[in-house]
Amino acid sequence: MKSITSAVLYAALLALLAGCIPSQTELAMSRDLEEMKRRLATTERELAAQQTDRVGQTRQRLDDLTQQQATTRADLDNLRLELQSMNGRFGDIEQQRNELKDELALVRDDLGLRISALENRGSVPAGQPSAVTMSPPAANQPESLYLQGVDTIRKQKQYAAGRKQLEEFLQKSPGHSLAPNAAYWIGESYLGEKEYEKAILQFEEVIRKYGDHPKAASAYLKQGLTFDQLGDRQSARTILEKLTKGFPLSDEAAVAKERLKAWGK
Repeated sequence: MKSITSAVLYAALLALLAGCIPSQTELAMSRDLEEMKRRLATTERELAAQQTDRVGQTRQRLDDLTQQQATTRADLDNLRLELQSMNGRFGDIEQQRNELKDELALVRDDLGLRISALENRGSVPAGQPSAVTMSPPAANQPESLYLQGVDTIRKQKQYAAGRKQLEEFLQKSPGHSLAPNAAYWIGESYLGEKEYEKAILQFEEVIRKYGDHPKAASAYLKQGLTFDQLGDRQSARTILEKLTKGFPLSDEAAVAKERLKAWGK
């Protein structure tokens, strides 16, 4: 009986041990699982490395783009400065040109006044010397008031005083040949005071009253440039286009064409 019991126990122990020892299939599956884990870990490391490289490359590209943008922005700023400088030089040249033109106009007006004074004196009686001195208009003549007004505005920069003299001239001699010039210089006096709206209205009056006179071209030009200075380029463009059509051969039209070209037209 005892031997039978021992045999049974021995058999049970063998069966238990047989269940605890892994089979070849289980060992192979375990190895495969470990290999998969190893490969997965390797793949994860490779992906992480690739991601790090891509992030680094992306950051480098962003840095390069940022640097390029900064360089481009600096170049644009330099171009803007150069353009502003060119516009400033163009404005100076234009101002000098206008001043020279005004000087010539004043000389022409003064010469015309002197010639008129000579003609009004009549012929010299026979037997008397014919020497005649060309003197400026007398102080009580309207031409003298006009010249004083322009001189007060241009040289003395006393805009209100000069404007008053020219307004008096226009009141006393509204039909005088210098009336368009006087009206124009009243507009210039407002520009000197930086009263741009008043200047625009005064130049409009010159255009309305003396549309066929050469000074109307000057009024168109100054009115257009004043609108542009106030930030209304559309109105400025319209006025300068009218100038180029109405006075195509004038110096003012040449300036207007240059300005329109600079504005992109």
